[in-house]
Amino acid sequence: MPKISVEIPSELLSDLDEHVGDDGKFVNRSDAVRASIRKTLDLLDDIDARHDRLEDDDE
Repeated sequence: MPKISVEIPSELLSDLDEHVGDDGKFVNRSDAVRASIRKTLDLLDDIDARHDRLEDDDE
């Protein structure tokens, strides 16, 4: 799996960390970031579909 590096504000990282760990929803930061990216891409696909901006797979 490729690795990437991102810079985020400390406040955002603190908010993310509240959801990571034994008491959180995610095992680690990477899992949380991947889930967030998937969710965002799904939302963008939904918006594009509503505006007829998705390409057909046949093209």
